[in-house]
Amino acid sequence: MGFMQKQVFRLGFSLLVALSLACGIFIQPAAALTDEQKLVSEVWRIVNRTYLDDTFNHQNWAAVRQKVLEKPISDQKAAYGAIQNMLKTLDDPFTRFLDPEQYRSLQVNTSGELTGVGLQIALNPQSGKLEVVAPIAGSPAEKAGIRPRDRIVKIEGISTTDLTLDEAAARMRGPIGSLVTLLIERDGEGEQEIRVVRDRIALNPVVAELRSSPQGTPYGYLRLNQFNANASMELAHAISSLEKKGAAAYILDLRNNPGGLLQAGIEIARLWLDSGTIVYTVNRQGIQGSFEAFGPALTDDPLVILVNQGTASASEILAGALQDNGRAELVGETTFGKGLIQSLFELSDGSGLAVTIAKYETPNHRDINKLGIKPDTVVTQQILTRDEIGTETDLQYQAALDVLSKNAVVAKLGTGE
Repeated sequence: MGFMQKQVFRLGFSLLVALSLACGIFIQPAAALTDEQKLVSEVWRIVNRTYLDDTFNHQNWAAVRQKVLEKPISDQKAAYGAIQNMLKTLDDPFTRFLDPEQYRSLQVNTSGELTGVGLQIALNPQSGKLEVVAPIAGSPAEKAGIRPRDRIVKIEGISTTDLTLDEAAARMRGPIGSLVTLLIERDGEGEQEIRVVRDRIALNPVVAELRSSPQGTPYGYLRLNQFNANASMELAHAISSLEKKGAAAYILDLRNNPGGLLQAGIEIARLWLDSGTIVYTVNRQGIQGSFEAFGPALTDDPLVILVNQGTASASEILAGALQDNGRAELVGETTFGKGLIQSLFELSDGSGLAVTIAKYETPNHRDINKLGIKPDTVVTQQILTRDEIGTETDLQYQAALDVLSKNAVVAKLGTGE
C-alpha cells in the first residue's frame, strides 16, 4: 500500500509539475510585449549583437533593457524616447535612432546629415558639442562663411546642448528660400550669428580639369566633394578622360570632404592601386576583415592628395590607404579623425538604427579615430573662398604643385630620360 501511495504521490507530483508548466505556457500571452516594447527590444538585440564595444560603455546591457521595459511605454513617441535614452547610455554620438523620416532622408543622400543649409555635422566625442565637419561645396552654409570645426551653439535661438544629431539636422532643414539663424562659436573668435538661406544642395561629387604646371607638364586636378554612390564611377570617368587628354600627374583634392559610404572610399582607392591592402576593419571580436586592391590601376602617374581638418571618414580611409601604400603624398593639415564604421539597420516600423559596428585601421595598422592622418607635407591655410580654391592664393594647392614637379623630375631620372 505504501508503494501505491508513493506511486500516486509521484504521479500527483508530476501532474502538478505538468499543470504548473502548462499554466506557465498558458498564462504567457497575457504578459506579451506590446508593439512599443517589441521595438525597444528589437533595438536592444541589434546593439547587443553588433555594437563594437562589448562592455557597452562598462555597463550591464541586459539590465539597461530591463529598466527600460519596466516603465509603461504608451505610444510610438514614448517608444522612440525610450530607445534614445537607452542608446544614450552608450555615450557614442554615432550610434543613434532615426525616425522613419530621418531614416528615409539618410538613405536618399547616403552621406550623413545633409540639410537644407548644406552642412555635414557631428557631435565631438570629447566635448559633446555639435560641430561642423565640413560645409558641402557650393552650399548656402559655405557661401555664408561657415567653416570646418565651427561649433553650432544655437539653431534659431535653441541651444544645441540637448539636441541629438538628427534633431539638430531636422531644425536646419526647411523650405527653399527660408532663413535659419545659427549661433557659431569659433576658436579665437568667440561667438557670432550667421544667417543662412536654405536651398537645394547640389551633390555632384567630382570636379575635374586638365591644367598645366609652371614647367609645362599637363596634370589632372580632381576635387571630390563626398563619397556617395556615384563617386567611384564619376571619378573613374574623370581619370580616364584626363588620361586620354595627356595628364602626366594628378592632384586629388579631398579638403572638406566629410566622407560618406565606406564602399565608395574602397572603390576609389582601387582606381589608383595595382595591389595592396586598402583598409582593415576590426570588430569587437578583434576579427580583422580587410579590403584589397586587385588592379590594374587606371593610372600609375604621380599623385598628390590635399587634406585638411574637414577631411573625414571615407576620405581618411582613401588618404591613409594611398599614403601607406606609397602611392600618394599627402599635403595640407591633419585630418578630422573619424575612424568608426556604422551600419544602418531598418526596424520593423520603418524607422532606422545606425550602430557603430567596427573601427578601421590603415594598411600600416594606424588607428586614426580622434587622431586623424598627418600629411607628409604640413601646410596651414587661411580659409579660402570658393573661387580661390586651386589658385595662386591657395597655399596648400601651390605646395602640392611643388611636390608634383619634384616627383616628375624623380620619375624622369628613374626612367633615364
